[in-house]
Amino acid sequence: MMKPTLAFDVYGTLIDTHGLVSRLRETAGEKAEEFSRIWRQKQLEYSFRRGLMQNYESFAVCTRNALDYACAYCRVPLIGVQKEELLDSYRKLPAFGDVEEGLKTLNASGFRIYAFSNGSAEAVEKLLAASGIRELFLDVVSVEELQSFKPDPAVYYHFLERSGTTGGNAWLISCNPFDVIGAISAGMRAVWVRRSPEAIFDPWGFEPTLTVSSLAELEEHISAWMLNGG
Repeated sequence: MMKPTLAFDVYGTLIDTHGLVSRLRETAGEKAEEFSRIWRQKQLEYSFRRGLMQNYESFAVCTRNALDYACAYCRVPLIGVQKEELLDSYRKLPAFGDVEEGLKTLNASGFRIYAFSNGSAEAVEKLLAASGIRELFLDVVSVEELQSFKPDPAVYYHFLERSGTTGGNAWLISCNPFDVIGAISAGMRAVWVRRSPEAIFDPWGFEPTLTVSSLAELEEHISAWMLNGG
């Protein structure tokens, strides 16, 4: 039986987007966690809005704009050099602890693994390389090639075309419920990585094909699903 193609979301799934909280404490103090949450929330919101408006700017621009918003919202008046330092650190965010071993297990089992991201190909290449996991992927597929963002159905179809696979044999792996629902809506299968028991899946009438709490469980769960015929 041919192993599926796996499309891994990058920001928030492989890479910890809250990995700068300790750094933020130097400038935002006790507001560091809230600052990080607002920054991420607005980063995604701005990408959604730009996709709907068909007014594309790169994910890096969305990230920069979201940082400006977080500064205003949390009343943390960072100067230009401080913002640039944070944005530079964002390009080197750490991978979650379960990522490297989980990906190695999947590779050893014969799965075809891609990184599939809202980030630009250049940014994702550098981010994965900095985390020491780039060699575990066949390729990086970025939405920038279409100048849109997830969950636009077109970007999932683009992934299928670029990876040379069909929806029934392609799985999205993501911590983000909007991404899981987007992939399923486009005909793919999808795994929700629920790292926190407090995480809530959007009640839209869609369910993930599988749910795992760690990438360490992924190979076993997908293989069992295939063995049982779905």
